[in-house]
Amino acid sequence: MSTIELTGVSHWYGNVVAVNDVTMTIGPGVTGLLGPNGAGKSTILHMISGFLEPSRGTLTVGGAPSWHNPGIYRTLGLVPERDSVYAVLTGLEFVRATAKLHKLADADGAVGRAIAMVDMAAAADRRISTYSKGMRQRIKVAAALVHDPQVLLLDEPFNGMDPRQRLHMMDLLDKLGAEGRTILFSSHILEEVERLSGTIQVVVAGRLAASGDFRAIRRLMTSRPHVFMVRSSDDRLLGATLIGRPAVTGVELTAKGLQVRASDYGAFCREVAVLSREHGIRLLELLPADESLESVFSYLLAS
Repeated sequence: MSTIELTGVSHWYGNVVAVNDVTMTIGPGVTGLLGPNGAGKSTILHMISGFLEPSRGTLTVGGAPSWHNPGIYRTLGLVPERDSVYAVLTGLEFVRATAKLHKLADADGAVGRAIAMVDMAAAADRRISTYSKGMRQRIKVAAALVHDPQVLLLDEPFNGMDPRQRLHMMDLLDKLGAEGRTILFSSHILEEVERLSGTIQVVVAGRLAASGDFRAIRRLMTSRPHVFMVRSSDDRLLGATLIGRPAVTGVELTAKGLQVRASDYGAFCREVAVLSREHGIRLLELLPADESLESVFSYLLAS
């Protein structure tokens, strides 16, 4: 079994709580660990991979604790966010060194397969110091895959990749997940998670804010209250016409324009365009005031 189980897991650095009472189950397939920078995603991945001990709670991979368990690396591969490569080595030498550490019976065959999987065969004989950020990411993935692990952990794996590299890597992770492996990758970019995984774990400020099917959580994200700043040729008239509209829950006239609270992002944008045209009002600016990922995740945490 390659299931990852966290039960009441916390981790703190001195007085700083990085992960707070997280319970989640991650099974075969591709799961996205989504959250803003500093949310605790890397700490969770490092605990799963056995690099950090949970300060509280229990954490197992395939039924066994990962902490103080070197044997887990026979079935687990990790791609850390930070560069963990020796730049003086070629890509081939780096992946081969990892294969030798695993004492693989056919190290050369495994190295060739892993490098081919990440589309790096053409650059395998070049030193890593000459690689782009995206190429370094891919050679790290090759090293993590060389021993054919059942569990693959990736921390912000798409950083630095160009669009073609990103699509190739997404297709590869899709394929590995469809084969029954447990793939967990972290990201702070909603579109990456939407493209790749049906199941997500949303982490905010070290706490689990939402868990489950991506489509259901995305609906919750988009149906949350929205705040817009609107400037027009007649803010007072526009505000009066907006009051009472189905998608509008509040209107306030400020020195900077209208602050409008809406329950439906799309419906409000359509309504304000129609109403301004009907009343001869010229829209000068329409800006969402709370569309940062942090505000979206904070709403999930409070809901």
